[in-house]
Amino acid sequence: MNPHYLLATVKRVLLQLKADKRSIALILLAPVALMSLFYYMYSSTPAGTQLFKTISTVMIAVFPLMLMFLMTSVTMQRERNAGTLERLWTTNIHRVDLIGGYGVAFGIMAVAQSLLMVLTLRYLLGVETESEWWISTLIAAITGLIGVSLGLLSSAFASTEFQAIQTLPLLILPQFLLCGLLIPRDDLPDVLRWVSNVLPLSYAVDAALEASRTGIGQQVVVNIAICAAFAVSFLLVAALSMPRMTR
Repeated sequence: MNPHYLLATVKRVLLQLKADKRSIALILLAPVALMSLFYYMYSSTPAGTQLFKTISTVMIAVFPLMLMFLMTSVTMQRERNAGTLERLWTTNIHRVDLIGGYGVAFGIMAVAQSLLMVLTLRYLLGVETESEWWISTLIAAITGLIGVSLGLLSSAFASTEFQAIQTLPLLILPQFLLCGLLIPRDDLPDVLRWVSNVLPLSYAVDAALEASRTGIGQQVVVNIAICAAFAVSFLLVAALSMPRMTR
């Protein structure tokens, strides 16, 4: 790994994102808008406040994963189709520097997204839990980084932006269905519960729910560490899988 190439990649990606106002708006404002929509949906229903509190706690993990996956996979595929990656391969840059640079750049955006979402929930929508704001932000940011790493991984096997988006039902939808939002994981059939045990979103949701009930604790730390390990592993696989030529 060469820090010079890595930091140069981070700077280039952030400057490109800065020039793309629509992408910035999607990353930062879409989770806030969706959370606000859920809030007004449940605010007028019986027990709606408690239900929204539970749903919003889970969505702190779900939204960053989905949105960062979409943004990263499409952006990376766009870079490849524009010939940017092939020009970079003519330099001495290593796959790890390239993927790491994209991961850091989009990771910074994931942190900003998570912080804005958590502060909106706490101070504008009035969601109070036992979880400190920084714990919720950390969980959301790491989940967003998992989305980034999966997006980079999916783009390595796609030839077009549309193909990159088509991987969402394969990589993201099963995690959403089995994370415990629709049915508690303990109530799932054995086979599905075993599958959920190897999906990173399950641990992110468990960490968010546990933190909302008891604050920071050993189990929360363990689940966060597992999510971080997933993110790093996916980034390494993406680096190894990244082709040097556009198919």
